[in-house]
Amino acid sequence: MIPRYTTKEMGKIWEDENKFSKWLEVEKAVAAAQADLGMIPDQAAEDINIKSQFDIKKIEEIESRTHHDVIAFLTDVSSHLGDSSKYLHYGLTSSDVGDTALSLQIIDAVNIIEKKMKNFTALLKKKAIKYAHTVMVGRTHGIHAEPVTLGLKFCLYAFEMKRNLERLEAAKDVISYGKISGAVGTYANSNPQLEEKVCRSLGLKPCSVSTQIIQRDRHAQLISVLAITGATLEKLALEIRNLQRTDVKELEEPFAKGQKGSSAMPHKKNPILCERICGLARVLRSNTITAMENIALWHERDISHSSAERIIIPDSFALLDYLFDKAYFVVDGLVVIEDNMKRNLMKYGGIIFSQRVLLALIDRGMDRDDAYLVVQSTAHKAWNEEGSFRENISADSRVKKLFAEEELDGLFDYNYHLRYIDEIIKRLDDI
Repeated sequence: MIPRYTTKEMGKIWEDENKFSKWLEVEKAVAAAQADLGMIPDQAAEDINIKSQFDIKKIEEIESRTHHDVIAFLTDVSSHLGDSSKYLHYGLTSSDVGDTALSLQIIDAVNIIEKKMKNFTALLKKKAIKYAHTVMVGRTHGIHAEPVTLGLKFCLYAFEMKRNLERLEAAKDVISYGKISGAVGTYANSNPQLEEKVCRSLGLKPCSVSTQIIQRDRHAQLISVLAITGATLEKLALEIRNLQRTDVKELEEPFAKGQKGSSAMPHKKNPILCERICGLARVLRSNTITAMENIALWHERDISHSSAERIIIPDSFALLDYLFDKAYFVVDGLVVIEDNMKRNLMKYGGIIFSQRVLLALIDRGMDRDDAYLVVQSTAHKAWNEEGSFRENISADSRVKKLFAEEELDGLFDYNYHLRYIDEIIKRLDDI
């Protein structure tokens, strides 16, 4: 991922320095376990654990000749071990080290995402409670429907983020595996006991069965969860973008002092952060395709997945990490324009109360089809700016026979639609 969209904390996890450190951590754990099992001399394990070090520039220079990153790494580390170097990587294949170390990197990255996800969920919950009774029009197909509240929207996002956390925790469990089972997963030059000891020392679980690699359905599940979470952030950002439109203007993302909206039009206050969230969520989502295609490999492995996941795994984590930072900033500083919400709510004279009027007419004995036609015709007149719905419905002779004016007034009270809001918001106690 380009530096523009990578935080320092997440970036460090995917730097070569940390990758090689994780490789060395695996090699040390293997040597220690092999010595315990009598597979290599104790002195060799001690040397590997104490004397091992690496130089990234040397590794790069060696790889330029060998065209194999693990061999380049091992060559450099071995140069510091003397005679004990022959026991470094003893009985292993490259993926024993690389895949097991990748699991460790992923877990560290998941921990960062998990923390930000929890913080963001707490913010959504706070906003849901704060705006529980901030009334606004609900829209379906982009058209006015019935009253809702801003708090209800945030409540929905909070519960969706809770599901994302549950999915992430499940994916973290699925990826918390290592393998030290050799070239085709048969333990030909090691044994299951060694794998179990090594994985336990690293905080991982041993794969029940593997080939030369840890199977990539695990990684595909993880990338899918990251993409789904990104889609939730996109969903929220898209809503803010729509509600920031000039002809709606109910919400605005923060606009900093000195910020410029357009090089040509000084009046512009564009939802650039929300647009950025939506754009980057698309990139994140696209990585799921590659992750899925990485599952099917030739026989016990090929490396068609390897080059691809060197990009999609770090980039997916970097993207979601960045998206959480931007989404938190937007929601935390969100500008809520309640006067415009109230104005838009009653546009066209209360057409949002059409269903309640329809049901009331039916309750008073009118045939449903007849009631529907009465409400639809008077509402459409208002839609075409021929009076207001409230005026039009009260002027209809059939309605006059069934309702007094004060009774009609009661049908245009938005509180009727919101009487269960507190009950819904109270469900946030489960988060």
